[in-house]
Amino acid sequence: MLLKTSLNNAHRKLNARMVDFGGWDMPVVYTNQIQEHHAVRQKAGLFDVSHMGEIMITGPQALDLVQKIVSRDISKMENFKLKLTVMCNENGGIIDDLMVYKYNNEKILLVVNAGTRPEDFKWILKYAGDFEVEVKDISDEITKLDIQGPNAQKILQKITDYDLNEIKRFNFTEILVAGIKMIVSRSGYTGEDGFEIYFDNVAAEKIWDKLLEIGKEDGLIPCGLGARDTLRTECGMMLYGHDIDLDHSPLEAVYSWVVSLDKNFIGKDFLDRQNKEGLKRKLIGFEMIDRGIARQHYPIYKNNEEIGQVTSGVPSPTLGKNIGMGYIKTEFMQPGTEIEIKVRDNFVKAKIVELPFYKKED
Repeated sequence: MLLKTSLNNAHRKLNARMVDFGGWDMPVVYTNQIQEHHAVRQKAGLFDVSHMGEIMITGPQALDLVQKIVSRDISKMENFKLKLTVMCNENGGIIDDLMVYKYNNEKILLVVNAGTRPEDFKWILKYAGDFEVEVKDISDEITKLDIQGPNAQKILQKITDYDLNEIKRFNFTEILVAGIKMIVSRSGYTGEDGFEIYFDNVAAEKIWDKLLEIGKEDGLIPCGLGARDTLRTECGMMLYGHDIDLDHSPLEAVYSWVVSLDKNFIGKDFLDRQNKEGLKRKLIGFEMIDRGIARQHYPIYKNNEEIGQVTSGVPSPTLGKNIGMGYIKTEFMQPGTEIEIKVRDNFVKAKIVELPFYKKED
């Protein structure tokens, strides 16, 4: 039996095409995936991402517990900021990538991926006993919507008295939106300006309908996970289970910037050693030269030698090219290097390029 968000009926009323996404019944597309993608880049898109997990950690040692389980140093992080980080196991494998929302040293919200949520919660509880904290999985109470794109602020501003200019990038606050108390952060998974909003399930349909209604004149449309995937890939943002997993470390992924080797955390000793010994493989971006779309697990070749494997591959609506990411041996990772990807039975030419493929102009 698939899990459902509080907006499942709303998606079905809009004739969304629903798919099994990590055990959740989720909308992959409403009308046209390319149209939904362009809406986010040019105007605005609304995503239901309530399948994501929210784990609240409170108590006098909340900060100490989070410092132990995540790779990034959050001790100097200001209150009401959020940061991306990873949780690793002792062997440096990535258990999950997650957002840390820091209210203060005694109250921290972790936003985790849907498919990894049960294991994440167990992993956190495994270490929580050593600290004076309370750990609660509040995911089932929360609806999470992402409103993304150049018109996102203009639309959301219509239903709140709070000046959204006050919320800077990677900051959050708790405010009333359409009379409902919400966590609102200026962040997202698309590479555009926008907001992630969290609120009680009871108001899910009211807020979803309200946003679509007031946003229509500014080009807001509902967007599915298909567009979310092409948007995040263009920005070189990784997806758990594709580009990152237990078999790869954050140093091999493009996540060395979320690793603080000058503090203690689970997996640090392994990552320290890996950093000193040097990496044998690394995540790279590529664009196809010949026709063809590279998909997860397709092998990557150079001079008839298999040198790696594709983790993500999509047609890029913004760039009009087929792009992707994958792990390859480090000696071949120089941008401009031509490679071949085995697409079914054909060897298709591609070249390594720098990540991200797309970056919004400020």
